[in-house]
Amino acid sequence: MIDVAALPLPISLTACFIGGLVLGYVYFRALRQTADLIVSRGHPLLALALTFGRLGLLLLGFYVALLAGGLALLAALGGVLVAKAVMVRQARGAVL
Repeated sequence: MIDVAALPLPISLTACFIGGLVLGYVYFRALRQTADLIVSRGHPLLALALTFGRLGLLLLGFYVALLAGGLALLAALGGVLVAKAVMVRQARGAVL
């Protein structure tokens, strides 16, 4: 198994930021699906499964980033926040 902390800092920070972007996109996409299920009175167990799945995936991703160190965790968080900003901008553009 690769020791994530042994990677050079620029590589691990870049990988964690990109991983955070992917995590953020998946998380907020699943959040959108959950909200759509609730509004359209979809199956409540599916909404519950999506909620636990997206939270578990986010926690797992942050744990892997934490193994690479505190800066990598912050880079992953930055990626998630950038993905959130992009998704919000897309949602506002679709409404207007």
